[in-house]
Amino acid sequence: MFDELTEQDILEMQKEIEERIKLRSTFHDDIVMARSYGDLSENAEYHEAKRSKNKNESRIRYLKNMIKTAKIIKTENSKGVDYFDLVTLLFDDTGDTEEVVVSTKMRIDATKGIISRESPLGSAIFGKEVGEKVFVDVSPEVQYFVTILDIKKGNQKVDVPLNKF
Repeated sequence: MFDELTEQDILEMQKEIEERIKLRSTFHDDIVMARSYGDLSENAEYHEAKRSKNKNESRIRYLKNMIKTAKIIKTENSKGVDYFDLVTLLFDDTGDTEEVVVSTKMRIDATKGIISRESPLGSAIFGKEVGEKVFVDVSPEVQYFVTILDIKKGNQKVDVPLNKF
């Protein structure tokens, strides 16, 4: 399976990998120093230094795997909803409107209205045009209709940083 990423996503991921590789010696030094404090079984500094080192290494492996298995996507100049477009939606059941940006899953932030194409709402509206009424199926208990009111075409340079874990 692959993840859809933009070239910008990959460049930022490679930059983060390089920064994290430079931090390896710092983590090693922290472990050596904490080890010198004595009994390792009760040495909180040692355990925290090891935890930080392992978290850094895990993030490097994760990013490398994401890049290795990525499918590079490009935004198209279509009329329908595409990556990084600002979409104004009308929720038919409540009458509320909301703006969302459909993004790659490396940049999602629901608190800012940035959703993944793989999300139920993102997959329902992707490719649809202004004026279309779209059925969103979240689960058997949660289903609703939205109407696409407006689409402002975006670009790949989104002001949302890569997701951390």
